Amino acid sequence: MKSDLKIKNDVLEELSWQPNIDETQVGVAVKNGIVTLTGIVSDLTKKDAIERAVKNIAGVKAIAEEIKVKYGDSDKHLDIEIAKAAIDALEWNASVPMDQIIVEVDHGTIYLTGEVEWAYQKDFAKRTIENLFGVKEVINNIQLSHKTTASDVADKIEKALERSATIDSKNIMVHLDENTIVLGGMVHSLKEKDDAEIAAYSAPGVTNVINELEVEYSPVYL
Repeated sequence: MKSDLKIKNDVLEELSWQPNIDETQVGVAVKNGIVTLTGIVSDLTKKDAIERAVKNIAGVKAIAEEIKVKYGDSDKHLDIEIAKAAIDALEWNASVPMDQIIVEVDHGTIYLTGEVEWAYQKDFAKRTIENLFGVKEVINNIQLSHKTTASDVADKIEKALERSATIDSKNIMVHLDENTIVLGGMVHSLKEKDDAEIAAYSAPGVTNVINELEVEYSPVYL
């Protein structure tokens, strides 16, 4: 089992290695494999880059992310400009039915409402705009209209997991509760846990995914 000190040192080295991250802006604490991140960054893209980097570290079981985004006065965008950029980005994304989505912006926070047919469309809408310059947060209140009638949704998800090059599916259990998928079992990293959740959301009729996968660190001996 990797010690908390070793995990912390690996996290700091990884943050230092990434060219788009200033590791001096980030505080790192580790307890029982759970990494707590603190600090202030200038935009949401940097915050997301930090979280992605930490997820790739072996031995990290979970992340408590407390990093704040604070824009300088000279970098603030008017809400109307953020709204226009968000609408333009959504219209360019063929996977998002823009005519069914409403965009509202309040002090840099985007609120998405409306109704789409599939969970992946709701997810793509948020992903499309969350890294736009000036965006502090995206609140995704889009509702799903599609109701599943297929009895083999869980089987479809299991097959999707088996096809994935980044997921070890043999230790993942899939349970379908109406339109909610519950993922259980063990994975080797937070990245693998996230990939499994993305695969589950892509199944037809799924409106929610409860990700109960646990991260098990497997040391590699050279």
